[in-house]
Amino acid sequence: MSKTVDLNADMGESFGPWNMGDDQALLDVVSSANIACGFHAGDPDVMARTMGLARDNGVGIGAHPGFPDLQGFGRRRMHVPHETLGNLVRYQLGAARGMAAALGTEVRHLKLHGALSNMACTDYDMARACYQAALEVDPDIIIMVLAATAMEEVVRDLGCNWCGEIFADRAYNDDGTLVDRSQPGAVIHDPELAGPRMLQMVTEGAIITESGKRIPTAIDTICLHGDTPTAVSLARAVRASLTEGGVEVRRFDGRKG
Repeated sequence: MSKTVDLNADMGESFGPWNMGDDQALLDVVSSANIACGFHAGDPDVMARTMGLARDNGVGIGAHPGFPDLQGFGRRRMHVPHETLGNLVRYQLGAARGMAAALGTEVRHLKLHGALSNMACTDYDMARACYQAALEVDPDIIIMVLAATAMEEVVRDLGCNWCGEIFADRAYNDDGTLVDRSQPGAVIHDPELAGPRMLQMVTEGAIITESGKRIPTAIDTICLHGDTPTAVSLARAVRASLTEGGVEVRRFDGRKG
C-alpha cells in the first residue's frame, strides 16, 4: 500500500469577468494545481492570480495546456498535425514558466487538458509529440499521465520524470480510459462515493473500472476537476478518506523512466 499520494486539481480556468470554480478553496485542500495556459481557458490575469495563490499555499504548480478552444472549453476533439501539437505545448508551457518566474515560483509539472488528453491517452505518437515538446522546453519537468494508458508507455520510453494519475470524479472503462462525459455516471458528483473509492484504489494500487475490473498501476496523484460543481466538497472528502485510511497527502516527487 502506498503511504503517500498527491491530490491535484485543474484550475485557473476563469476568463475575464467569467468565473469558473472556486480555486481559492481548492488550494486549501490540494497539493498540486494544474493551471490553464490560455488556450482552452484562463487569461494572463487569471494565470498570475492563480499561480500566486498556489505559491502562497505551498501547492505545486503545473502547466495545463489544451487545444485552442475557449468556446468548447478544450473538450472538443481537434485533428492537429504533430508538429503543430508540439508548438501548442511549447507555447503554453513557455507562458506558464514565464509567469511563474515573474512570481518567484516555478512550474513543476505538465498535464494535458480535456480532449487533447483523452486523445493522447490512446494515441502513442500524439502523446509523444506533446511530451517531447515539453521536454525540449524543460528536460526536468514532471509529466503527469493518465495511469495505465499509452501516455504511460510514452514517458517510460522517454525515460523522463513522470507521475501516474487517477481521477476521483470520473468513471473508468475496462481499458483504463475515462468513460465519455456524454454517458450516464461518467462524472462522479457524490463526495460520499468519491472519498472511499479513492482510498480503495490507492490501497489496492489499481484502477477500479465501472465493471469492477482491477487494473494494477502506479498511483502517484489523484485529480479533481475544478469545474465540477461539487469540486471543493469532493476534494475535502477524498483528502479526509485518505488521511483516515493512513495515507499522507503530499506533492509527488516524480518517477524516472
